[in-house]
Amino acid sequence: MTRAEERAAAQELLAEIERQSARAGRPLRFMEVCGTHTVSIFRAGLRQMLPAGVALVSGPGCPVCVTPDDYMDKAIAYAAREDVILATFGDMLKVPGSASSLAEAEAEGADIRIVYSPLDALRVARENPEKKVVFLAVGFETTAPTAAALVLAAKGAGVKNLFLLSAQKLVPPALRALMDDPAVRVDGFLLPGHVAVVTGTDIFSFVAADYHLPGVVAGFSPLAILRALTRLTQQAAAGEARIENEYESVVRREGSCEAQRVMRLVYEPVDARWRGIGIIPRSGLRMRDAFAAYDIERVLPLEVPEPRPRPGCRCGEVLRGIVTPPECPLFGKACVPTHAVGPCMVSVEGVCAAWYKYGQGRFVYGK
Repeated sequence: MTRAEERAAAQELLAEIERQSARAGRPLRFMEVCGTHTVSIFRAGLRQMLPAGVALVSGPGCPVCVTPDDYMDKAIAYAAREDVILATFGDMLKVPGSASSLAEAEAEGADIRIVYSPLDALRVARENPEKKVVFLAVGFETTAPTAAALVLAAKGAGVKNLFLLSAQKLVPPALRALMDDPAVRVDGFLLPGHVAVVTGTDIFSFVAADYHLPGVVAGFSPLAILRALTRLTQQAAAGEARIENEYESVVRREGSCEAQRVMRLVYEPVDARWRGIGIIPRSGLRMRDAFAAYDIERVLPLEVPEPRPRPGCRCGEVLRGIVTPPECPLFGKACVPTHAVGPCMVSVEGVCAAWYKYGQGRFVYGK
């Protein structure tokens, strides 16, 4: 498709969104629950293109952003041990804990290795048999199967010095928690395409069945997002609620059976804390007893102090779509990407980082 054809297609979709929003007769608010969607929406300027009656708000779709302080405090404490090498993706380095960050721990001498795949941690463990190599397993259903595969690979290879510090999260329980929160007001969900590749679409059926809200699984190009938003406005205008798949090229109704099998083999659901939301029942993943030897918290347990609140930081409300980043008094002032107070400004998929990079607080949508 040429640029001219893309522009024409976008204008046609935007016109249909405007027609349907007028038909709805009320303002519509849709939430994207994927950090990649958030960045794509900002990069393409989609918020500014939408008609006045349609607003987008961002949800807790960035795994770094919803990782609680006590997890980061534990990661920093493990990294400080002389017998530990910490392996992590680079976006975790600057995430603030209660008092410092992994970047600061590294500056003070901690051995922290940036990896680009979970299997890189296995290589580090093999090369350093005298050390405990701790991989920070943070993510949603998208990354949980790869972390599970790492554990299976380590067990199969007989590597006994590799461990995971897990903060894997499950998206559907978080959606339920959002819809049960009276402060959260949305008319439908732009559902995460990456997650749905693993889970399939049926796992989101409760959104329509229990809460009578539409949801559309979407890809990540501007046109794919606009097509999904068109479907959402059509359903909202008609008073309908169903789950649709706008990412059929890679997402199937049943999802990836093999990824689900590996995840279930290694992990079991547990209650988990989400930054800004609190404890959500059965929304996290913990390694089963058969793999306890790879769980650093069971092999080498440690306690960290109760995290202190961050005065002025409104990340919790941002992650629930209650406020937009410019409504936080720290945004763009005390909290900027180079010196973030909250995690939403740290991650490249964090909504505050996206607002700062692409919007600079010059527009406020989603109220």
